[in-house]
Amino acid sequence: MAKSIQILSTKILSPLQKQELTKAGLEVIEADFIKTENKAFELKNLNESLIFTSQNAVHSVLSNPKSEELKSKNVYCVGLKTKFLLSENGFNVVAYTGYASDLAEIITLIYGNESYTFFSGNLRRDTLPEALKENGIKFNEIQVYETTLQPQKIKANPEAILFFSPSGVKSYLKDNTINKQICFCIGETTAEALSKITKNIIIADQPTIEDVIEDVIHEYK
Repeated sequence: MAKSIQILSTKILSPLQKQELTKAGLEVIEADFIKTENKAFELKNLNESLIFTSQNAVHSVLSNPKSEELKSKNVYCVGLKTKFLLSENGFNVVAYTGYASDLAEIITLIYGNESYTFFSGNLRRDTLPEALKENGIKFNEIQVYETTLQPQKIKANPEAILFFSPSGVKSYLKDNTINKQICFCIGETTAEALSKITKNIIIADQPTIEDVIEDVIHEYK
């Protein structure tokens, strides 16, 4: 009997996501290489419009007792799931993109006259704030969640590794190496974090976990 193909996910998948992979005959190892937690913050000095680049930021803002007051403002966000989460909770999403660099471009080209409050995490990328600064767009930033790395040694030698953020890549590489494994990445910024380590990278068409899983199944079917 052929040995099953072993893959490692650097985050714990939902039962449904994992099921898709096991149905395809793949053996899944999972571990959370990063941890995110809501952070206490004050909702003050807010500008006209709001920016969210992750679902984590949305969840944290929703936990604030004053979050209802924000729903009259225009919102710009990164990620389809972030957009759904905001819309479901009564926020008015004007524009969303797959990547922060694309959102920065849309804001600077079309909505440059507005002022923004960016809800971020402690390990956020500089892409968006730098673009706003360079283009003289008024904005401030409120840190609403914390990401901490959770490095751990993986004893198995999987054929593929699934990565979902640059922080996850950084955490994984603290105690592990990448040799011949195929690295499946949720997006370009995650792939960029691996670019000096390996060329064996497959980037999802859309930056969602489901698209990463689809790529894995396609690769091994």
